Amino acid sequence: MSVVLLFVWIETSNEYFDFDWVIFLGTRYWFFWSLLLLSLFGILTAYSSLLLVLGFLLIWKGNELYLHCYHKILTLLVILICTCFLLILCIYWKEKWLTVGLSLKVFAPYMHLSSITVMVIVSWPVAFYLIHLEQEVRIRRYKMTWFKRERIKRFNILTKLRAVQVAIGLPFFLILLCLYVLPLGFYSPCIQEKDKLGPKPDIFGHKGAPMLGPENTMMSFEKAVENGAFGLESNIYLSYDEVPFLMHDNNLRRTTNIREVMPNASFRHSSLFTWNFLSTLNAGKWFVQFKPFYNMKPLSEADKEKARNQMIPKLSDLLEFAQKEKKFVIFDLNIPPPKHPLRKTFVRRVVSVILDSQIEQHLIYWLTAFDRMYVKKKAPGFQQVGRLYSIERLTKENISKINVDYKKLFYNGLRDYKAANININLYIVNEPWLYSLAWCSRIHSVTTDNIQLLRQINHPYFFMTPSHYMLMWFLLDGVSAVFIVSIFYFHWWKENKENVSESSSSHTDTDSINLEKGKSDHQKASNLSIKPPSRVLDSPWTRKAIYPRLPNSSISNYPGPRQFLVAPKKIDSKPEPDNEPLKSMMPAKVDVRQLTPSEASELILAPTREATREPTLQTALPALTANEPTISSIEVLHPETQHQSTFTVEPFPRNRVSTTSDMSLSSSGFSPKKN
Repeated sequence: MSVVLLFVWIETSNEYFDFDWVIFLGTRYWFFWSLLLLSLFGILTAYSSLLLVLGFLLIWKGNELYLHCYHKILTLLVILICTCFLLILCIYWKEKWLTVGLSLKVFAPYMHLSSITVMVIVSWPVAFYLIHLEQEVRIRRYKMTWFKRERIKRFNILTKLRAVQVAIGLPFFLILLCLYVLPLGFYSPCIQEKDKLGPKPDIFGHKGAPMLGPENTMMSFEKAVENGAFGLESNIYLSYDEVPFLMHDNNLRRTTNIREVMPNASFRHSSLFTWNFLSTLNAGKWFVQFKPFYNMKPLSEADKEKARNQMIPKLSDLLEFAQKEKKFVIFDLNIPPPKHPLRKTFVRRVVSVILDSQIEQHLIYWLTAFDRMYVKKKAPGFQQVGRLYSIERLTKENISKINVDYKKLFYNGLRDYKAANININLYIVNEPWLYSLAWCSRIHSVTTDNIQLLRQINHPYFFMTPSHYMLMWFLLDGVSAVFIVSIFYFHWWKENKENVSESSSSHTDTDSINLEKGKSDHQKASNLSIKPPSRVLDSPWTRKAIYPRLPNSSISNYPGPRQFLVAPKKIDSKPEPDNEPLKSMMPAKVDVRQLTPSEASELILAPTREATREPTLQTALPALTANEPTISSIEVLHPETQHQSTFTVEPFPRNRVSTTSDMSLSSSGFSPKKN
């Protein structure tokens, strides 16, 4: 909304003076209210645009948006202000929208080409989100086959993702398609062949040259002639003693020093004063103190001094100057207020003054419709000028010229007037783009406040031939299409590459996890650490290696390793109850051969070396032949953790056999299972 409001206000810059003047009539204070509103709308647009860009960047980085309460309040104020001003424009100043429509006739080709460039830039984030959402949909659809229980829920998620895709992609492609074919549906007067371009419109100085001198003063008219004015435009009132004089407002407050001379009469109608009083008022000091136009250039000291001495001129003074310079004169004749002596005869009084001035009659553009028949009869040489009348009325009254507001003409039969060979004068045209539009539309003349700028225009702005525009149109459409397709393809390729990388990384992580898990399981099964203990380097055929927990002083009381070289004899007698659980867990028959020291050392070191090799670790132990193994779970205790198990060695032979069997199983990689 702020962008629309700012665009509308910028395009209506041609009416800034009228807006300030209307505000002055209501407030009695002159100020550039138009610039104040322009600044306000610019600030609102800049704030809302900055907030939008920051929000987009946060979303782009994957951050959540948390709008501060102050920003919420300011955003609400922006919406309220924009809504109020748009409503005011729609209700009280509808003509502003006509100006916006005219500006589109001039700027539409360039806005079209610029919009395509903007769409190419916007296609980058749009393509990113659309491709990302498409990949998300594919991944979720693939997972639906593995999670059937959540099929309905995931189907709803897929529907939402598709809806987001449509909400983002469909408007983008529709707008892009409309931009591609937009030139087929609009017409711009500034796109035509050079040989069909009409001559440069003539310029009437509105109130002279009001940016170079005080309006409706002789200095202003002189400045207009110096800048090549085709004619001079003014406003006429009649004094109470029947003297026509030049004045734009119906009171003297804005353009004279009436508040210094007679403050109580500053709001009185201008026609209620006599010429003797009016001729004493200063009409130029205000121009030096208060700039009437924001874009007027600074005055020189000589011009400032001359402006300070300007007085209210009479109509006869203007006619004499126009006759001398051979310039046309057009004016608005204002009807006197009630109780004025010339209320009904003001036209005839003005005609007599014109005829008495000896000005050539063809230099007068007669605009007033009141008592026109008398004017035609009394001064047949005047050029009769009408308003926005119908062609039938113009033909009936033999009028070949019209003076109309530019906003109304372009929407009310411009082609019909041109077809009827009616000369057209537009007012008030201050902006170069509007003057260029009038030029391309073959308008004959315009009335302007900005004569010093328009006179410098030697060629209409924004003019181009149809072939040139078509070349730019097709070229930009083709290039933009290639860029947009390339952007979409790049994001599609990038998204697929990232998915492949993530998939490879996922498989690698899975294999690594399985590998670590295999190592851990094997280490638990073998109960051996990867780093071999220092005791592994000792000889296994010593009492110290067999009984590591016993002190050196009592280790000699226990049997040595020789007893392990003989297999235990089978005991036929009934075992005692306390050793029954241990004997039931032993194999039925165990064949043990004598181990050499090298083989025994290899037997001890083999699990330690194998634990550091491959993930699929298998303990290389000598194969033991057993008839029917009855042990389902085997655990080998690490030598450093043997103190956690209760191990008892008896000195008598029977216990030695049990110990021998246990040690044989331990040396073979097995441990007895406890009940």
